[in-house]
Amino acid sequence: MIKGLHFQKDARPGKPIVWYVYAYRGGPRIMRHEGPAKPVLDRATVAKLLEVTTEKSEDTIAHLAKLWRASPEWKGLAKGTQETWGFALDAIEAKWGQVPLRLWSDHRMVAKVIAWRDSRAATPRAADQGVKVLSELLKFAKLRALVKVNVAAEIPTIYKGSDRAEIIWTDADKQAYYAAADAEKGRGQAVKDILDLACCTGLRRSDLAAITWDEVTNDAIVRKALKKSRGRRRRAVIPLTPEARAVLERLRERTRAEGVNTLLVNSKGTPWTPGSLTQAFNATRDAANGGAGIVHAGDDGDKPKSKHLHDCRGTFVTHLVRCNLTNEEIANVVAWSVDNVDRVRRIYVDDATVVVALADRINAGTVKGSVK
Repeated sequence: MIKGLHFQKDARPGKPIVWYVYAYRGGPRIMRHEGPAKPVLDRATVAKLLEVTTEKSEDTIAHLAKLWRASPEWKGLAKGTQETWGFALDAIEAKWGQVPLRLWSDHRMVAKVIAWRDSRAATPRAADQGVKVLSELLKFAKLRALVKVNVAAEIPTIYKGSDRAEIIWTDADKQAYYAAADAEKGRGQAVKDILDLACCTGLRRSDLAAITWDEVTNDAIVRKALKKSRGRRRRAVIPLTPEARAVLERLRERTRAEGVNTLLVNSKGTPWTPGSLTQAFNATRDAANGGAGIVHAGDDGDKPKSKHLHDCRGTFVTHLVRCNLTNEEIANVVAWSVDNVDRVRRIYVDDATVVVALADRINAGTVKGSVK
């Protein structure tokens, strides 16, 4: 028996038994048969079934997702974005795959999308990403007149921890990470290099994995970033601080496989992929401090959260501050707002400088006997 068929038996007193066969529950009728036994589909009915089920499959979110993945819009996304959005698109197909497209023009679907978002609130970033990708999918459909509205647009996010500008990797964090890396067999130095290069350049994950020596000049790293910003790939010019120069000198000494020209290499001397780089970095971070990991405590009452590779950008900002760059200059280098740069400056540089100066004055006064 063909899966999905819906049979309805009509048995009335004094009348012959009639069977109605539908392509699927709620779908079109493909056969009417009189007789007591459940009917068997003939060739004509099977052909009609194939016709209506094909029409059904082309009127679903699953088919729309297939069209999107083959479109110029999808192929124009960075590989990292395709990978991240691909996971979200898989979740959308698992949830909504067989829902007909015509229903997505009904404004009442907004409530269903929000309910889906809320059902995944235990992983808020994934929940928000799902809604974002669904909105992009429906945007693609609307552009092609397949839906009339985008019911997933302008739905608020539930993740509230997206502003991490104040989170940096401190010297204590680095030492804990190094100790965990040293305990690993084989790849310890390679995972330490990831943290070092990230903290002294502020590069994102995909760029850390792909940056080559051809992009290093005497004064800066000049790179066309893989991540798009407002539809364009930003040309990043990263000045070399004293910390960066020291890290680069160490990286030049790493053993590389023939033809490999990336700054970072794994224990085999080959380039990292963005995914394997993050996986190795996170494993070392989580093993630090006896398995407690490296976390940011936050304000009173906030739940501690693991520090990310992306948080190394804040550490890079502190390096630039100590090189006497202005907030505006730093904001241009790291593509941050001036306010975020100012916040890092006040928390990690200016306040620390004031404390050190006060301690020096106190100690000097104690030595001279002026403190009473």
